[in-house]
Amino acid sequence: MSSIDLKNTYLKFFESKGHKIIPSAPVIPENDPTCLFNTAGMQPLVPYLKGQKHPEGTRLTDVQKCFRTNDLDEIGDKTHHTFFEMLGNWSLGDYFKKESITWSFELLTKYLNIPVERLAVTVFKGNNIVDADNEAAEIWKSLGIPQERIAYTEEDNWWPNMELTGPCGPDTEIFYWRSEEAIPKVFDPENDNWVEIWNNVFMQYNHKEDGTFEPLKNKNVDTGMGVERVTAVLEGVTDNYKASIWKDVIKKIEEVSKLSYDDEKYTKSMRIIADHMRAIVIISGDNAGIKPSNTDQGYVLRRLIRRTIRYARDLNIDINSNWEQEIAEIIIKQYSSFYEELEANKTTILEVLKNEKVKFNRTLEKGLREFEKAVKSLNGEDTINRDIAFKLYDTYGFPIELTEELAKEANLKVDMEGFKKKFEEHQEKSRAGSAQKFKGGLASTGEMETKYHTATHLMNAALKKVLGPHVHQKGSNITAERMRFDFSHDAKMTDEEKKQVEELVNKYIEMAIPVEKLEMKKEEAIAMGAEAMFIEKYGDIVSVYKIGDVSLEICGGPHVSNTSELGKFKIKKEEASSAGVRRIKAILE
Repeated sequence: MSSIDLKNTYLKFFESKGHKIIPSAPVIPENDPTCLFNTAGMQPLVPYLKGQKHPEGTRLTDVQKCFRTNDLDEIGDKTHHTFFEMLGNWSLGDYFKKESITWSFELLTKYLNIPVERLAVTVFKGNNIVDADNEAAEIWKSLGIPQERIAYTEEDNWWPNMELTGPCGPDTEIFYWRSEEAIPKVFDPENDNWVEIWNNVFMQYNHKEDGTFEPLKNKNVDTGMGVERVTAVLEGVTDNYKASIWKDVIKKIEEVSKLSYDDEKYTKSMRIIADHMRAIVIISGDNAGIKPSNTDQGYVLRRLIRRTIRYARDLNIDINSNWEQEIAEIIIKQYSSFYEELEANKTTILEVLKNEKVKFNRTLEKGLREFEKAVKSLNGEDTINRDIAFKLYDTYGFPIELTEELAKEANLKVDMEGFKKKFEEHQEKSRAGSAQKFKGGLASTGEMETKYHTATHLMNAALKKVLGPHVHQKGSNITAERMRFDFSHDAKMTDEEKKQVEELVNKYIEMAIPVEKLEMKKEEAIAMGAEAMFIEKYGDIVSVYKIGDVSLEICGGPHVSNTSELGKFKIKKEEASSAGVRRIKAILE
């Protein structure tokens, strides 16, 4: 079964169970400063999992564009991907464990035709704080999963984890036996032939600050199934890159490199190029308007493009040919049926790739010169030290393999142990930062975040008045301390323009305008003139926030009830974000 068939089957199945199909949210999380990208299907739905009413109702299903970039160095094996698609279905205070588990079993066995004997599940083992999830285990048994195929674990079957406060609960993970070997009677989750294919999270508790767990009044179900992994399972391949998803891209890479994917010397490089090219197309084709830069999402995009070019070099691909354009065209065609913005932004995608390729070729030359300088500075020593090796990696984008290769040609060694230590220190810092960032998940949206969110609406309206109607929001990042707002404008703002925007926003605050929430069909909202940052992400019914005659925006919230609650607005900085996009940082005093 192809990935397109899988996605369509999944969505139609849950639609038949009363779920509304909602579009994928864009790649940048809205109202969530904790992550650069949406990393899971549930992330765009956080406000609704916390109790806010969703305009499409209490049963939802979708395919979400997701990115995980913390472990880029793991890309190149059989299963890891930078961009991946997550199928999900949600119950917002509606059905619970029985329906969720029963429907998962029905879809897997009746619609995807997976034999029951190839399935096994894990459930929450329980501890001295919360009881074991025997309810889930009994439901699985009633459906035909034998006791010996149900394993109880503690750490892996609680979401998000026992330490974080807020909504949480047990989950049940579904595994598939992916091997030609005889299926063991007893399920051992540690056996790598058992591959997790679906996770159903049951949010039924609130973890309080005092450490106790109380039952939630509104219990939610949040599920996630990875398209890439399940497609590989259904197509009977153990290497995700052998699945139909990647077939045309790998074939094109073989064609431009004149090498074979099945030759182990080249397999890893081809996987990295295939993975990164798909991620590049999805990011640069998103309506968020992300361009390569040295910060945030733009930095990730730049790094992906540069890694792609480095590995293309390993395959002796003619870097100056149109190889990257040809691969991008295949991916655009493949994914446009689910993400229409790719076709609409095709020219941008191809230009981003070409421009960044030209720039990196220059950087590569600088890096090679830097390497030559480093060799001269060795004064007869025979080893490239860890600092030089890491600088080449971090500043010039050289993979350590390239440094080793160049050193070998110059009859030199590389301090690999030292480099690895320095690299691990760098990774630890990155992971610590990422862990801090991902804490956002279901953490509470505080009073200040709510104020800043409303203030972005007022600033958007003020910018339009001062700079012109071409101004549109391109992104925002909100914390309890400040707001950051990206908008379309191709010139640096003058001091007078900044002053005018500041004064206008403060005037709107002083006017004490009520903030009204309206619900209507998306078409009606557009006809009314409501603005939306990513119109394609919203379903048929939308929430429109009206602030007097000042602002009318389609939005997911949260907002204050009156502008007088905001305090005094002050712009702290205005700068370039990317080509044609400016960025304002502001505070409320």
